[in-house]
Amino acid sequence: MTLVAWNPWQEIDTFNHQLNQLFDDVLTTQKRQKMNQITTVPAAEISESEDAIYLKLELPGIDADTLDINATEKSISVSGERQVSTTTGATRSEFRYGKFQRVVALPARIQNTAVKADYKDGILSLTLPKTVAEQNKVVKVQLDSVSA
Repeated sequence: MTLVAWNPWQEIDTFNHQLNQLFDDVLTTQKRQKMNQITTVPAAEISESEDAIYLKLELPGIDADTLDINATEKSISVSGERQVSTTTGATRSEFRYGKFQRVVALPARIQNTAVKADYKDGILSLTLPKTVAEQNKVVKVQLDSVSA
């Protein structure tokens, strides 16, 4: 009978590797199922000048044909869907597919009939001209007299 030195660290490492692989398999499947159910929200950047509001949304990999843009005087709504590409042949993907929607409340009223949109390199740029009343809006501030 041959005696072999027992190395507990090797068994712990083997067990740790098997446990990690088990959780990776389970969590990857669950994440994929949950990600298909989650509505994603694209990142936004907003700036303002005296005449207009400028809104940019980050929408990489989205076809311009699938975008639905709605404008009211007080908000902008952008929705669409990123389709799954069946030609990639990927065995693992961390991309998010499915529907998305973003509603942005605006800091001033806009002329929703004069909105201009441009979509280039995955960035949707919207120019939202302010209404004339908002452009020239001056408010007189009343000072209450304080008696000492």
